[in-house]
Amino acid sequence: MSAVTFLPNPTEPRDLPGRVHLTMPAEIDFCNAEQLLPLIVSEAQARGDRLEVLVLDLTTTCFMDSQGIRLINDIRHQLPPGATLRLVARPEGVASRVLELTGLRRDVPVYDDVAEAMES
Repeated sequence: MSAVTFLPNPTEPRDLPGRVHLTMPAEIDFCNAEQLLPLIVSEAQARGDRLEVLVLDLTTTCFMDSQGIRLINDIRHQLPPGATLRLVARPEGVASRVLELTGLRRDVPVYDDVAEAMES
């Protein structure tokens, strides 16, 4: 059996007007994806119609399986009306490769850097 996957809370959201940044855990898989969904959606919904952009930072995510893709899709569809989802992933990282292979990268903008994702 592999290393234990913990359910860390995403780091404290960093607020800018209309934007929220959440850092995702090192692993996103069947052990934690289901628990992450309500945490992330509640952060987004707490801002109501003021939320313009939700940025999920995957730069420290070193493992992500299909449940991570499902999580991102579910988040995207549960955002308040008018809010958009942006992802940040290292170009050479596992998360970036999974996003590319599954085609999700076509539907959700992926940036190399948090500042760029927050500002654009």
